[in-house]
Amino acid sequence: MALVKEIPLEERPREKAQKYGIKSLSNTELLAILIRTGYEGSSSLCIAEALLKKANGLIDLPRLTMYDLSLIKGIKKVKALEILSCIELARRISYEETCKRDVISDPSKLLSWLKNEIGSELQENFLVVYLNVKNHIINYRILFKGTIDSSLVHPREIFKEAVIQSSSRILIVHNHPSSDLEPSMADIELTHQLVECGEMMGIPVMDHIIVSAQNYFSFKAKGLL
Repeated sequence: MALVKEIPLEERPREKAQKYGIKSLSNTELLAILIRTGYEGSSSLCIAEALLKKANGLIDLPRLTMYDLSLIKGIKKVKALEILSCIELARRISYEETCKRDVISDPSKLLSWLKNEIGSELQENFLVVYLNVKNHIINYRILFKGTIDSSLVHPREIFKEAVIQSSSRILIVHNHPSSDLEPSMADIELTHQLVECGEMMGIPVMDHIIVSAQNYFSFKAKGLL
């Protein structure tokens, strides 16, 4: 019978957090608190390590589905739901922090939220952020999924929603699942098309941002807008 090596009391995640604060915990220890219990021969820390290995670290954790999590021994539906809930809460906190800022003059929170929102998606998502005159977010919509090009992304859908939202300007965003952020010719052509439409509608496109889980590419910053 496999035995789990006894972890010293002061090194157990909950006790360590209580004594030294939650920030003292490693990624593995934080996940172990969520997982709570192990199974015969494997502690919650061992399960947390297996989870991080499957996710290639925290960066790809948002890509894991309920099914992916359930494949890890020791994680059943309830635990999987709790982990997914924490990931979703992190996304929503990031979005609410972003809404309080001028995202044009201070884009740091915006970029962090966008990477959390669609950077880890396994297919391309085309997202539009609707802004007011103070460059605060009114709302956002994921309007298209799949390969993004000018034949699939319809300007009428983008700007119809902008009018409904009483938006003064917009940001267009999509992700590259490959993590290669260099814009394609289709990306460039689509950007020019939407910028022209925005000028005609009086709703300017402030930037086109391509994101991955770790990084981003800004058309405006690169002088392509």
